[in-house]
Amino acid sequence: MESLHPRVRFLWAGRSAIAGLVLLGLLVAVDRLFVAVPLELAVGGWVALVLVGAVHAVLAHRIWRFALEDDSLFLVRGVVTRTDTSVPYVRVQHVDTTRGPVERTAGLASVVVYTAGSRGADITIPGLRPDRATELRERLRELAGESEATDAV
Repeated sequence: MESLHPRVRFLWAGRSAIAGLVLLGLLVAVDRLFVAVPLELAVGGWVALVLVGAVHAVLAHRIWRFALEDDSLFLVRGVVTRTDTSVPYVRVQHVDTTRGPVERTAGLASVVVYTAGSRGADITIPGLRPDRATELRERLRELAGESEATDAV
């Protein structure tokens, strides 16, 4: 099974730090407008959130794996709740590569696999090098095209 690029850990940890800054800002607003909040408590909470986010990012990176199997895309992910997902190629509607501004800065890309099914049935594979994301997109497109003739339900 293939793992994600290690730089994705920094993106995930940075997301926690930014969420912590938003919460810190809310605590400052509460302190100014309603109830006094000790500064040490607010900063301590932010530091704890950043540490938990960093540990979660490292663990998530260790667990996140995917593989192109004979008839499906297989993914393993999740720190608290482990999720194993098998997406049959016949269910793949289309495949995109995405690179948001933060991902471009980190030199990473994501592959989004849109599947037939209910809302939320789409799969995103984050933390790939752009050339690997393009290669994976094209390979998934080929496999989806090949499976339609033989595996249609």
